[in-house]
Amino acid sequence: MSFVKYNDILETISMIQDENLDIRTTTMGISLLDCADANIDKSCSKIYDKICHHAENLVKTANSIGSELGIPIVNKRVSVTPISMLLGVSGGDPVKYALTLDKAAQTVGIDFIGGFSALVQKGFSAGDAELIDAIPEALAETNLVCSSVNIGSTRAGINMDAVAKMGVQIKRAAELTKDNQCIGAAKLVVFCNAVEDNPFMAGAFHGVGEADVVLSVGVSGPGVVRSVLSSMDDDAPLNEVAEAIKKTAFKITRVGQLVGSKAADALGVPFGIVDLSLAPTPAIGDSVAHILEEIGLEQCGAHGTTAALAMLNDAVKKGGVMASSSVGGLSGAFIPVSEDAGMIAAARSGALSIEKLEAMTSVCSVGLDMIVVPGETSPEVISAIIADEAAIGMINSKTTAVRLIPAIGLKSGEELNFGGLLGYGPVMQLKTESLAKMLT
Repeated sequence: MSFVKYNDILETISMIQDENLDIRTTTMGISLLDCADANIDKSCSKIYDKICHHAENLVKTANSIGSELGIPIVNKRVSVTPISMLLGVSGGDPVKYALTLDKAAQTVGIDFIGGFSALVQKGFSAGDAELIDAIPEALAETNLVCSSVNIGSTRAGINMDAVAKMGVQIKRAAELTKDNQCIGAAKLVVFCNAVEDNPFMAGAFHGVGEADVVLSVGVSGPGVVRSVLSSMDDDAPLNEVAEAIKKTAFKITRVGQLVGSKAADALGVPFGIVDLSLAPTPAIGDSVAHILEEIGLEQCGAHGTTAALAMLNDAVKKGGVMASSSVGGLSGAFIPVSEDAGMIAAARSGALSIEKLEAMTSVCSVGLDMIVVPGETSPEVISAIIADEAAIGMINSKTTAVRLIPAIGLKSGEELNFGGLLGYGPVMQLKTESLAKMLT
């Protein structure tokens, strides 16, 4: 064995054991278009059978590959065709579809299933409005179902009727799950320019342009990037910092490519994409905010944060693209407040505001993510935040999203604790002036 190969092995072991490198998700995308039926019960039966058939061995295969390679594969998930498309054919109670998805997910043993979704950027077609109206009840009555709605795009503009609806639905989802940390709102994402091959929850759905069944992976390693930067001299030029990030992203992506290809081969399905997204966790050392501070910020949220994040996101994308021809999804840096120890600290201290987070979304890979807001926040204010975020995505031809959690019964400065990967977050202060006139 050559010294170079031996060094590569030791480096990968260090990334996994000391720097929190993991495969954040293996996600099987399954088309349900052939499950459409005028009878909703027959459609649900077809959906259950198809998911169970294709994803039967997903968890076992991912666990086997993780053990073989010594690489943690944290989540096993499924994404499906937006359910509003099937609802438009069958009619009936949309919650039946959600319960079917939840039952199938529990049967195959996955962590989450995404696709209780609607794409309404140009308007509502059959099934869309009905599904959106049912989202709060669907998320309250299921454990593993995630939901998303795409309300705008660069080509179509922003559907303001949908924006108004989603403010109401987010608040209602939180209210119906107030005894369970308002978890319903944490499983609901509103997009502009949603991508069809996103493997990350809660926004994953299987796009109509995708193959019948595909296997994609999402790989994450904020701790690896931070470790590399912390070993550099404090006076290292920014171009050297960017190059170090690119090289690290290259290595991380190659790990994802290896795992994804092996899993797809073992399951007998096409390999989809590698999504290299620096997705933080509340664990110490696994923070995107701390990477920005290694780049040179005194604290995340200070002036210069948007510039540092732009450099990070650009370098991650370039390094990933060089490592694999299958890079896709939302690749870049995520900034979910409750899931990032550095973001939590910055929000607690007042250094990080929702206005600054909104500016950061113009250059990160997604948008306003896992932000806890006061429980008294009105649906109109939530809709206003969605509209602002969608405008950034529409004008700049990028994916943006909103995942807000109104903490029912809590006020600014208090905290909501989800536990696990969703973490915990301080309730962030919002401007309360209404957008009601614009929405009506």
